[in-house]
Amino acid sequence: MTILAFDTATTFGAVAAVTTGGRARRPKAGDLLAAVDELVGDPGELEAIVVGRGPGSFTSIRIGLAMAQTLADTLGVPLRGASTLDAFAGGMPVLDARRNEVFTVGPTVARPEDLDVQGQTLVGDGALRYRSLFEERGAAIPPDDDERHVPDPLRLVDSATDDYTPLYVRDPDAKPQ
Repeated sequence: MTILAFDTATTFGAVAAVTTGGRARRPKAGDLLAAVDELVGDPGELEAIVVGRGPGSFTSIRIGLAMAQTLADTLGVPLRGASTLDAFAGGMPVLDARRNEVFTVGPTVARPEDLDVQGQTLVGDGALRYRSLFEERGAAIPPDDDERHVPDPLRLVDSATDDYTPLYVRDPDAKPQ
């Protein structure tokens, strides 16, 4: 089965891959289509789409989900979703949640200093951002250029479900007046 999988929720931008081989990455979530165009020669060959549904940046999640739903509807293929946290291997994922917070397994949002990381290997953009704090608290963080910090969209395929609703974890900043 040929599946297109992608995620746009982290600061790494858009990461995409197809199960038949090939990967692409773009620095901004908004450049997702360029990555998809690079990977997919004939969209008619796709049999399903899997999208990372967060947690992560509100806008970036919306870009990824809107693109996934549009492609799936246009191509008439099933759409599935998975937590962005499932896209990481080789350690506990810690994602930069901005506002001096991180997203991690649960999923949950927390202040970095509130996490018990003693003896853990941490991966992800949050692990990089708060490296010194986490290392002081006994965590191991792979080098900055280690690929374990970048979400692997193909890992989403294994944990995908029929739920592709956004996984925001915390309330939005915008409030109705």
